[in-house]
Amino acid sequence: MKINKQKLLSIIKKFHDKKILVVGDIMLDKYVWGEVERISPEAPVPVVDVKKETQNLGACGNVAYNIVSVGAKAYVVTVVGNDLYAEEIKNMLLSRGINIDGVFSDNTRPTTVKTRIIAQSQQIVRVDKESRVQITASLFEKIRNYIEDIKSKIDGILISDYGKGVITKSLLSYLIKLSKKLDIPITVDPKIEHFMEYKKVTVLTPNLNEATQGMRLHKKPKTEQEIYELGKKILRKLNPEALVITRGPDGMTLFEKEKIYHIPTRAKEVYDVTGAGDTVVALLTLSLTAGADFVSGCEISNFAAGVVVGKVGTATVSKEELEEVIKNHAD
Repeated sequence: MKINKQKLLSIIKKFHDKKILVVGDIMLDKYVWGEVERISPEAPVPVVDVKKETQNLGACGNVAYNIVSVGAKAYVVTVVGNDLYAEEIKNMLLSRGINIDGVFSDNTRPTTVKTRIIAQSQQIVRVDKESRVQITASLFEKIRNYIEDIKSKIDGILISDYGKGVITKSLLSYLIKLSKKLDIPITVDPKIEHFMEYKKVTVLTPNLNEATQGMRLHKKPKTEQEIYELGKKILRKLNPEALVITRGPDGMTLFEKEKIYHIPTRAKEVYDVTGAGDTVVALLTLSLTAGADFVSGCEISNFAAGVVVGKVGTATVSKEELEEVIKNHAD
């Protein structure tokens, strides 16, 4: 399928005045970088000599950062704990020009933190600090009231569900109804726990594992035909306007009511796939608010993900990088 570069570039030019409501779990992605030269005398484990530590916004924070990185605006609605990590997240959001009025604190839960220990470019272990308990009814009311206050400003809704308790049936139902009322797109980066609740959204963007487990299949489809059957089954069951199954190095497959499109990966080199799904759903949502059809939106998000996986850690793509990679693409 030949790419219409001018069409994609004209869509990207409309990003600057778009505002996306990003609702979901947020986390701090911490990285401890070091070297291993010996085994501990205390246990048969490597001793990491730490050289540096870095951190990034993860989950819906990374989604929001992907949105502002290409010149648009993001309103984040999420929940953090009442701890130092929460303050770090708020400061990182503010430093990226992201409003924090929708970041709510919950004294009963920790802020989600994922710490990856990496030596010689190899991840040795990941340490997670989190709660998966659903938010309370009172917290849901605060979130709903905040969204009601800003709903006239938004052009699209993006749900970033990482299964940490922010996305509940009540919140999902409210957001889907709101999108219909406002006549704006609503996209979902899903988790398997709530898979059957994402009904009648604009676009659902699971990876192949999430699509498989969400439909309660016992084994992951391997052939193109099996993947096509899985996609059509999800369309029938959840009735989104479109479904995008991301497939890592095999690109992505777009399912519409009557058509199926396969879009190959645009990555030249792959260093780290962390956060690539965030990039896909962020750029796809933005593209739809800028008037793109589903195929063009997928092409733009696919190019963006191709840039991001060429960077180490949770990363984003700039508007200039995105335009450049599209202009230089050889059909």
